[in-house]
Amino acid sequence: MTDQSPPGAASGAGATPEVEATAHSDLASQLWMMVRALWASPVRNTLFVLAGGVFLVVAATAYGQIRLNRWNSPFYDALSHRDLRGFLTQLGVFVVIAGALLVLNVAQRWLGEMLKLKLRQGLVHDLIEDWMLPRRAFHLAHAGPIGVNPDQRMHEDARHLTELSGDLGIGLLQASMLLAAFVGVLWSLSSAFSARIGGHVVSMPGYMVWAAVFYAGSASLLSYWAGRGLIARNAERYAREAALRFSLVRVNEHIDAIALAGGEADEARHLELDLAQVLTAMRALVTGLTQLTWITAGYGWFTIVAPILAAAPLYFAGDLSFGGLMMAAGAFNQVQSSLRWFVDNFSTIADWRATLLRVANFRSAVLTTDELHRSESRINLLEGAPGRISLDHLEIASPGGCTKLKEQSIELEPGERVLVLGEQGAGKTLLFRAFAGLWPWGAGHIARPKGEEILYVPRAPYMPPGTLREVLAYPRAVERFGEAAFAHALSRLGLERLTPALDQARGWDQALSTDEQQALAFARIVLHAPAWAILDDVLGSLDGRTLARVIDVLAHDLKATGVIHVGTTRTHDSVFTRVLHLTTDPATRRLSRSRPLGGAAMQPG
Repeated sequence: MTDQSPPGAASGAGATPEVEATAHSDLASQLWMMVRALWASPVRNTLFVLAGGVFLVVAATAYGQIRLNRWNSPFYDALSHRDLRGFLTQLGVFVVIAGALLVLNVAQRWLGEMLKLKLRQGLVHDLIEDWMLPRRAFHLAHAGPIGVNPDQRMHEDARHLTELSGDLGIGLLQASMLLAAFVGVLWSLSSAFSARIGGHVVSMPGYMVWAAVFYAGSASLLSYWAGRGLIARNAERYAREAALRFSLVRVNEHIDAIALAGGEADEARHLELDLAQVLTAMRALVTGLTQLTWITAGYGWFTIVAPILAAAPLYFAGDLSFGGLMMAAGAFNQVQSSLRWFVDNFSTIADWRATLLRVANFRSAVLTTDELHRSESRINLLEGAPGRISLDHLEIASPGGCTKLKEQSIELEPGERVLVLGEQGAGKTLLFRAFAGLWPWGAGHIARPKGEEILYVPRAPYMPPGTLREVLAYPRAVERFGEAAFAHALSRLGLERLTPALDQARGWDQALSTDEQQALAFARIVLHAPAWAILDDVLGSLDGRTLARVIDVLAHDLKATGVIHVGTTRTHDSVFTRVLHLTTDPATRRLSRSRPLGGAAMQPG
């Protein structure tokens, strides 16, 4: 691949992120970014309908809970008075209320799950759409650690974020509605309470409400104090998990080379190091969760008796019957549990915040990656006159220095065969990428012919998923080419045995050898017959028979196609009519390794 490392490129996936410093590191900005993404998504109206349905169902459930709480008083009074008829009547009332609540619970579950599904659809659709804009994914991949593991951010992190958002959002809505509903109930039950303190009667209207507020407030403050570090610990854990997954995928992709070299033990050592970092992050998370559990579990156990203790003064003063005591205890539980929603969900909220941070930072990077290195000089990529490619004082900036052509002003004619020679490390792949507009940093001009097709052939050919016919036509539609053209292209490169498999879908990168994949790349050029083909040192990797076929194809089938081959040796002088020379100057036009992102320096992550 490239002879120079891109600026800011990660050496691996194991950097410490979030801890990522971006311009969108605060909660409000991250939430607003997600809202904008969902607002622009095609599922926006569906989200509104589902959210409205959830609101109505939760409101109906809150009303049902109030009716169920009122039911406590006559039911327990009937028990205390040994009133069998009243007891049976209240059992019937309970069946009706509980049945209605059951239907509402099922409806809420369905609406909630559908809401999470549509949230994920909208968010991932937005991320993929922005990520797959021309050249953006390439630039992001070379923008430092934020571009590592985009699959993790768009798949696992986006899934986790939308599921947590749905659950927490519905839970918060439910807690808010129950709080609004039961504060009134609890206030009315304790509105006339008074206590004798030092010979004075002190009126304390609604004291059970204040008791519930104090109880839940103290729990919330202690929970925040004990668990405030969980956000960073969750973010660190997700980053380490992504690094381990990246390493496992890398080993699996290169397992042939690893086995041939006998490098399993060395790879296992690297994987063990990545696993150790995951386990270290998880141990820190376990410590934080354990500290938080002292608070949440302690308050949880005390909650068994707290409502009875709060209502006991009213009961012993004779202001409440036994049924009224149970009704007051139920209302107290509802109020304090609604107020304690933050406590009960603190670890989940920390998890949600960490996931939101990763997804928001990734989306910010996707949207701003085109602005990277705004302070750097750029190559002027122009639309030139048809039939020619022009290069004028071209210089390509890289962390290793400046890559440039010894020849200053160059005009390439139609059908011309040009060899660009460069030593190892001279930046040949940077030049190849500059032709394609993928590497914009440097100076000078590249004028590409307007309206003419240019095919860029990298060293490792890409085999997209689909049928062999679709692989050959990529990225065009198969309908653009005649039926016989596919078979002709294959036969010209010695691949006629694949003609019966044209409409078969396979993993062609696995089904074909490296030489066959290279031959298939040239069969694609034959099929497309472009005005220009630019090759990244491809000829040097071909075997004798394949090379002979390619040279014959260039001489006959593609004689009207202009060919630029960026390579190391000049062993094919008979093919090329012109030679250009690539040189490097380490002292000039160096590209800084640190790239700004949205005005903030990129940090590992």
